[in-house]
Amino acid sequence: MNPARNFFALAAALLMPVVIGRAVITEIVLADPEVLIKQVTASDGTALTIDDLDRLIKETIQAKEVGDYQKAIVMVEKILLIQEMVLGAEHPSTATSLNNLAELYTVQGLYDKAEPLFLRALSIRKKALGAEHPSIAISLNNLAGLYEKQGLYSKSEPLFERALEIHEKVLGAEHPYTATSLNNLAVLYESQGLYNKAEPLYLRALKIQEKALGAEHPDIATSLNNLALLYDTQGLYSKAEPILKRALLIAEKALGAEHPNTAASLINIASLYHEQGLYDKAEPIYLRALKIVEYAL
Repeated sequence: MNPARNFFALAAALLMPVVIGRAVITEIVLADPEVLIKQVTASDGTALTIDDLDRLIKETIQAKEVGDYQKAIVMVEKILLIQEMVLGAEHPSTATSLNNLAELYTVQGLYDKAEPLFLRALSIRKKALGAEHPSIAISLNNLAGLYEKQGLYSKSEPLFERALEIHEKVLGAEHPYTATSLNNLAVLYESQGLYNKAEPLYLRALKIQEKALGAEHPDIATSLNNLALLYDTQGLYSKAEPILKRALLIAEKALGAEHPNTAASLINIASLYHEQGLYDKAEPIYLRALKIVEYAL
């Protein structure tokens, strides 16, 4: 896999809901304020109330943005404690927190800790929401992504396909979440070198996003990078270059010249030149990307 894709995944995972390489639909912890009226005591003796929930969510987001996953885990565990004690172990909001906790373990490569949480969240959602709710597709995508990271492609593929099926049926063939599922399945095929299967899915996802979000939405840059890096992997540099340049223009306009995702697009272009031995063209772009990363991160 192109190293630039890995960098983009890191930058986007910290700052964007949809990431290159593995598209993620970000979830928000949901709870009914009128239900969360009890006090819950954490393991450290701290009393937690409904008033703490918004604070804990904000602290979780802030911790993730700076890469402090240990702190984020502590925050999500407290949120989960409130939900399990007050809403119950089978409530959909509890499933959301289980999913979020599993995501944090996944980012750190703690797959054995993440899997049972993803599975429990999926089980709760099926029971509470039914087998074809969009939240089921989110859980399926997350679990499939976990298996893909471990190279368990035969376990991953049917889950991605089922998630796509749900999104198409419930939300429609032109919904952005359907594009996300298409992107996920395409990445899986690309990881296995099945480029002819990946390309039409990337193109379909891009078309959906352009129609639903507009031609200059940040998610378009993500899909463009995916498609370009697919061509790059095959040595199709002349096809990749204009797509990467378009992605860069979108990132600069939508996010700003100093955003980490702009740096990621720059790295993709620099890597393309690097692979062709065009070092004089690659160097200034790498240097600009480095400056952005040092400033932003």
